[in-house]
Amino acid sequence: MQEFLAENSVDTVEEINARKVSYERDDALKLLDGMKDLYVGRGKKLVHFDLKKEYDEDEIAGLILGRSGTLRAPVLRVGKKLIVGFNEEALGEVLK
Repeated sequence: MQEFLAENSVDTVEEINARKVSYERDDALKLLDGMKDLYVGRGKKLVHFDLKKEYDEDEIAGLILGRSGTLRAPVLRVGKKLIVGFNEEALGEVLK
């Protein structure tokens, strides 16, 4: 991820080590506050949610939480976009 960010000239303002700090369901969903868009990378595909519209918290929690019940990594907050998971091609599109 660090290499991808450097190649795309994305500066990191804050970095939190997911091995040291974990976000469980409620804390992970709080990250959506103030966001307009959520992008979740799942393998080769990217799932988009328009957070300005009504959304199902259980559905989103199922996508952003891993098997351990904590927030999947990496997570990027870019303006009003929250991006969860790594998919290089999709991230390139979202960061344009």
